[in-house]
Amino acid sequence: MKTINLNSDVGEGFGVYDIGNDGDMLASVSSANIACGFHAGDPNVMSRVIKTAKKHNVSIGAHPGFNDIWGFGRRKIYMPMDEIETSVAYQIGALQAMAVIENTKVTHVKPHGALNNMSSESKDIAEAITRGISGVDKNLILVAVAGSYLFNSGIESGLKVASEAYADRSYEDDGNMTSRQFDHAMIRNEEQAVKQVRSIVLDGIIIANSGKKIPVSVDTICIHGDEPTGPAIASAVKEMLEKEGVILKPLPEMQLRQQK
Repeated sequence: MKTINLNSDVGEGFGVYDIGNDGDMLASVSSANIACGFHAGDPNVMSRVIKTAKKHNVSIGAHPGFNDIWGFGRRKIYMPMDEIETSVAYQIGALQAMAVIENTKVTHVKPHGALNNMSSESKDIAEAITRGISGVDKNLILVAVAGSYLFNSGIESGLKVASEAYADRSYEDDGNMTSRQFDHAMIRNEEQAVKQVRSIVLDGIIIANSGKKIPVSVDTICIHGDEPTGPAIASAVKEMLEKEGVILKPLPEMQLRQQK
């Protein structure tokens, strides 16, 4: 029986400002990546999202990014590797503290935005991130793009790693996501997103913009929570997968790759 995890980046408001619809997203996904205060989020936002996730039996994870609220963590910042390591550890710790207050725990980590993209291109950045995670808790699950430097670094460091693809991002022939500088980088049409997830989960294929078929094996599918179309896409994807008999599970319940 095929199983899959659905995850979403949530908790990306700040103070009185909300981005996305966290409540509706958490009603459809099975794991949540919560902003930890650097690119978005604050203690009250984190607390609120954790409480909502608990109500829906959604596992929670840290979503560390660059210290760049102004740019929403989507601008590249070049910094020493030890600073990346400590910033990742710091953000995980912030969410862990909020989780303890709510009598729950952080179970996974997924880097955000530019930090995530750069870790797919740089082995050094990938290793700095995995050192930050391992230094805090070696039992944390790493969510990483399938086949990326970050994915491979996580496996080599002994972490459990969940390979990820996206419902609402388009892909290039090399398997990387289309740059956000292009309008077609985001998929905002429900039918198109459902079609892409069906191909990835059921057929093991990502169809690039050119039509090229890229073989892929993934454990989790991400739907962006900051997009207005996120809740509708998440609901439609969940409905399709359940109709196809795919079992949806939180990340801690998935059988994930780990180097012994």
